[in-house]
Amino acid sequence: MSAVVFDNVSKLFGPVRAVNAVSLRIEPGTLVTVLGPSGCGKTTSLRLIAGLELPTEGQIYIGEQEVTHLPANARNIAMVFQSYALFPHLSVLENVAYGLTVSRVPRREAHQRARSALAQVGLEGFDKRLPSELSGGQQQRVAVARALVLEPDVLLFDEPLSNLDARLRRQVRQDIRDLQQRLGLTVVYVTHDQAEALAISDQIVVMEQGKIAQLGTPRELYEAPRNRFVARFIGEANVVPAQLDSVDNTGLGLIRLADLQFHVPVIGQSVGPVWLALRPEALNLQRQAGALSIAGTVSTAAYLGSFMEYSIDTELGPLFVIDRNISEPYAPAAAVWVDITAHSVAVVES
Repeated sequence: MSAVVFDNVSKLFGPVRAVNAVSLRIEPGTLVTVLGPSGCGKTTSLRLIAGLELPTEGQIYIGEQEVTHLPANARNIAMVFQSYALFPHLSVLENVAYGLTVSRVPRREAHQRARSALAQVGLEGFDKRLPSELSGGQQQRVAVARALVLEPDVLLFDEPLSNLDARLRRQVRQDIRDLQQRLGLTVVYVTHDQAEALAISDQIVVMEQGKIAQLGTPRELYEAPRNRFVARFIGEANVVPAQLDSVDNTGLGLIRLADLQFHVPVIGQSVGPVWLALRPEALNLQRQAGALSIAGTVSTAAYLGSFMEYSIDTELGPLFVIDRNISEPYAPAAAVWVDITAHSVAVVES
């Protein structure tokens, strides 16, 4: 197990800073997901770890070794690509053993280690099959086995589940997480899928325009987003303007939102205008006003099986609400009250 360290790393492509002065430490034996929209720098960061790109500024360390200018083949790194990149004419065993074979490991030893790697990913007995004879999930496991057989210090994943359907994505992401924990691997995992990141990560790095917008555990990022970008990108959030009237010595702030007043925890915010992130699943729709309610009108209603999604027009603007009550849905144009619950609110920076 090895740590991965970025020390003020930047990567420029002409005038564009794809990665901008990033400093980060990934602890040994952890699974860290780099998350963000297209163009935020997440894939470039992964390629910098792999040695497929070299930084313009800063230093990169893997374990105790500085690898800033080392080429990819001089780093003990393995990478699982989005496309899997399996050789269609080679058997499963030959695909997994390929990296050992080109490194001139004796054929018998290479095949023995390849069978062991296949067993680790649950593919014993698949040695002679071709990639075309496997499901998408099985092909992904072969790609993981091919990486594991090299016994890397760090295992990298670049959008590894994007070619799988939703149900298989859930299964395979858990397979990856179980394998990482069982073997104690240091894993850096890149995705744009928020649910995927929340489900498997020890830590999540949210990137925006080449910089780290926030680093934390899945719960920290979901319940205490630092700014509007993170609040909207991790899960869903209604971000609305409010007023912070005061903060007591326990860190509780008195918030004024429209005609409502209530207390929420605040971290570092000053008295004055603030932004509130309201999670949609913690807003409750009622037919009568409650203690912390805002009047609204149903704009749209969508049935999604186990819950309803609503857009509610209010004086704060449109609010997105998730409601588990599917037996008595609200119709478009219905008058409703939106109850705000304390655990749905986070004060965030602009």
